[in-house]
Amino acid sequence: MHTALTGRTIVMSGGSRGIGLAILVAAARQGANAVFLAKTDEPDLRLPGTVHTAVAAIEEAGGRAVAVVGDVRNPEDVDRAVATAVDTFGGVDVCVNNASAISLLGTEDLSPKWFDLMQSVNSRGTFLLTRACLPHLRKSDHAHVLTLSPPLNLAPHWLGAHPGYTLSKYGMTLLTLGWAAEYAEVGISANCLWPQTTIATAAVVNVLRGRELASRSRTPEIMADAATILLNAAPSEQTGGTLIDADVLAAAGITDLDGYGGSDDPELDLFLDPLPLHQEGP
Repeated sequence: MHTALTGRTIVMSGGSRGIGLAILVAAARQGANAVFLAKTDEPDLRLPGTVHTAVAAIEEAGGRAVAVVGDVRNPEDVDRAVATAVDTFGGVDVCVNNASAISLLGTEDLSPKWFDLMQSVNSRGTFLLTRACLPHLRKSDHAHVLTLSPPLNLAPHWLGAHPGYTLSKYGMTLLTLGWAAEYAEVGISANCLWPQTTIATAAVVNVLRGRELASRSRTPEIMADAATILLNAAPSEQTGGTLIDADVLAAAGITDLDGYGGSDDPELDLFLDPLPLHQEGP
């Protein structure tokens, strides 16, 4: 399949598994190259896959991939990943901020160590990777920044649910919206993408409500399909958005989501509220 992603190079944080890997595989089917920065060099009993199995999956899908073992919190590792993309593929066209740490504990139960981890992986990692990619994105005629972070829902029930995690994810969103404004005149698109429902990943099984919730969650491929739609668009078509996967698909004419699983009663993801069943007249 020849698309706007054919021959383009994606740099991603994370990507060994879950949503990140699904995006890289979907982009590989369209001929994209991938360089991803991830920590899982050796198998972990708690998590499926390593950087090596991820490279194999991307290449099997038809793309070219290089894994850089490192930590998005470390500027030297981030710079090494971006340099690898430039040296191997000649540049960077897309930066995907995928890596994220999660703890849904309340303030008194959340340790300072975990608070710092979430801020450094989520917000700071997003800053470091995008900052390192920007000089190369400036040179691309198809430059995108895509951050997997939520819309800014300031409803009290979300602000009070898990403030430490919320701060880190909203920080990712605010940075991305800031870049959309900062780089509007140089042709770099910056958007956030968030799933309408929980996604059946290791985080759902290990951190949230386990296999019961996984059965009500859609597969990572829904995010991958939405991401590739966004990344195929010209940068001038969409920037500064906090977008939901199902809405992106619907705008592209895809409304039957049964193939992504989630049962007849999928679980809404964090930071999203159900729409009213009907709107009362004036």
